[in-house]
Amino acid sequence: MPASRFISDKFFPERNKRERRKEARPGELLEAALDLFVDKGFAATRAEEVAARAGVSKGTLFLYFPSKEELFKAVVTENLSGRFTEWNAEFEAFEGSTSDMLRYCMRIWWERVGSTKASGLTKLMLSEGRNFPELAEFYRQEVVRPGHALLRRIIRRGIDSGEFAPVDVDHAIYAVIAPMIFLMLWKHSAMICVDGESEIDPEKYLAIQAETVLHGLAMPPKAGP
Repeated sequence: MPASRFISDKFFPERNKRERRKEARPGELLEAALDLFVDKGFAATRAEEVAARAGVSKGTLFLYFPSKEELFKAVVTENLSGRFTEWNAEFEAFEGSTSDMLRYCMRIWWERVGSTKASGLTKLMLSEGRNFPELAEFYRQEVVRPGHALLRRIIRRGIDSGEFAPVDVDHAIYAVIAPMIFLMLWKHSAMICVDGESEIDPEKYLAIQAETVLHGLAMPPKAGP
């Protein structure tokens, strides 16, 4: 190492760390923002905290994201809404029964979203969305509506194939959504939804909920002559 570099690193370590790194990748900023938004909430999180956690200046953060609101939207896109292309492609390629598809949907949602930090974004919107109507509308457009649309496609597939009874699809989707919402609240609310003595196994819970939903959706057996 050149002597000048050694002296610079020795006496100005933080400055030179920043110089070598220059700018954090947007992904690092989004990861830091996700952690803070979920842990502290949107209102309580400050932009400078996100920048500090990512190891950059507040000014660098705003080079990528001009406001905290835009940063939040990017976090939602990165972790939730940006995945619907992948999920719809899986729907198109699925070759099994619709019952198996619904079981798969609920299980894979837990593995990819529910069990991760990203599930805290839903809890955040439930608790703070009323105070930030623009963000609430963004979340509805980018997450809620595509999610509902995908569930409608699944249930309609079952109806069209004769597996499911002809139900009101727009309301039937909430039978699937409700147990997912419960798990997210349970995960991010100190498990206050349970009695404190028993534990919930998320995979077993979702498997039971899936069978309950499927039992309710199933086409009833034809009556005898």
